[in-house]
Amino acid sequence: MRIAVQDTAFDPSVELAGFDACGGGAVVTFNGVVRDDTGDLQAMEIEHYPAMTEAALRDFADQAVARFNLTNALVIHRYGTLKPGEVIMMVATAAKHRKQAFQGADFLMDYLKSRAPFWKKEITASGADWVAARGVDEDALKGW
Repeated sequence: MRIAVQDTAFDPSVELAGFDACGGGAVVTFNGVVRDDTGDLQAMEIEHYPAMTEAALRDFADQAVARFNLTNALVIHRYGTLKPGEVIMMVATAAKHRKQAFQGADFLMDYLKSRAPFWKKEITASGADWVAARGVDEDALKGW
């Protein structure tokens, strides 16, 4: 299992090529990209507290591995200033069967979206605003 919180860009295809399924028969990946919902986003600034963030991501991954019998998991999340279209994060899960791999990835994504200690600020031509938690993301956790 590998957890990385970094300010440098990464290539998801390179990460996937180095991801060991550890005997699993299924691998699921998800890449999150900075999106511009309004057409006005210039950048997103992501802040975090390193010791807290890395521990939280490791805890989420440990839970996913145990709960879904994953053979391996990868979580990479960037911080710093990112432009629209840049890859912000990647999750990869491996399991003996596809359902477990998909569920593990979905679980990780829901927890990363709602519980990972990152603070995001959207920068537009008219100023900067912190991104608020969304009810739909919180609702997704209720299914777990």
